[in-house]
Amino acid sequence: MTARELFELVRDDLRRVEEQLFAENRSAIEPVAEIIAYLLGGGGKRLRPALVLLSAGFCGARGPSAIRLGAVVELIHTATLIHDDVIDGADLRRGRPSANHRWGNHISVLAGDWLYMQAFRIALAERNFRILDILIELTQNMVEGELLQWSKLGRMDLTEAEALDLNYRKTACLFSGCTRLGAVLGRADATVEQALADYGRYAGMAFQLVDDLLDFTAQPEQLGKPVLSDLKEGKVTLPLIYAMQDGVPHAQPLVAAVLAEKGFHSVRPEQITALVRESGALDRTRRLAEDFAARAKACIAAWAGSEYGRALLAVPDFILERES
Repeated sequence: MTARELFELVRDDLRRVEEQLFAENRSAIEPVAEIIAYLLGGGGKRLRPALVLLSAGFCGARGPSAIRLGAVVELIHTATLIHDDVIDGADLRRGRPSANHRWGNHISVLAGDWLYMQAFRIALAERNFRILDILIELTQNMVEGELLQWSKLGRMDLTEAEALDLNYRKTACLFSGCTRLGAVLGRADATVEQALADYGRYAGMAFQLVDDLLDFTAQPEQLGKPVLSDLKEGKVTLPLIYAMQDGVPHAQPLVAAVLAEKGFHSVRPEQITALVRESGALDRTRRLAEDFAARAKACIAAWAGSEYGRALLAVPDFILERES
C-alpha cells in the first residue's frame, strides 16, 4: 500500500477531523483563535489523527468517537509545538514564522494551554476513564521529556540510552497513545491493545530518528526551519552522539564550540554535517530507524490481513521515506 492509498483510506474521516478542529477553534477568544487558525492552516501531515483512525478501524470502531479523538491528539500535538517553539526561541515552524515570533511568548504559551484544556474537554465528553488515563500519561511523559531535555541542553556526554529516552518522551509516547486509543475505542482485548501500543511506540521512535537525520540532511525549504537547528539550540541528538563516539578527529571540539557559542560563528554548519556523514553516524542512525520500523510491523503482522491492517503496515515505510 502506498502513502497515498494509506491516507485515502481515512481521507473522509480526516476531513471530519479538520472540521472538528476548526469548530473547536470557533469557541476560542481572540487572539487565541487567530493563533490556532494560523497554526492549523500551516499544513502538517495529520499523521497522529490518522493513527487513531487507522487503529480504530483496525479494531472495528469507525465513527464519531474516533473523529473526536483524532482531533484531540492533533490539538495536543499543536499545543506541544507552540510550547516547544517558545522554549527553543524558534522563529520558524513549517516554513512560516512561528507563533511566538508573530505573537510573542506570553500569548503563545496561553494559546498552548488553551489547546491542552480544549483537548481534554473533548476527551472528557467520551465519559471513558481509560481514554483519560492514556491522555494524561502521554501528556505527562511529553512534559517530563521537555524538562529532561532542558536539563541536558549543551551536554556533550549524552548517551544513546538517554537520547532514545528523550525521543520516546518527545514523540513516540504520543504515537503509542494514538494507537492505544484506537484499540480502546474498538474494545480490543488486552493482547491486541498492547500490540497496537507497542506498534505506535516503535513507529514513533522511527519517526523521531528520521527527524534527527533530516536536521543534518534536508534542505531548509524541505524541513521548514534551518538545518542543524537542534545543535544551535543546544540539543545533541543521536547522529552527533554516534559521530563523537566513533572518534572522528576534531568532532568534540567542533561540537563544543557550537554549543558554547549557541550558533555557528567559529564553526561552519558544513563542518558539522561533514563530520557526521564521514563518521558513518547517519547510516548508523538510519539503520536504527529501520530497525524500529521493522519492530512496529512485527507487532501487528499476525492480525494485518484487513485493509486497515495493511495500512498500518504501510505507515512505518511512509515514515522512513519522508523528506520533511
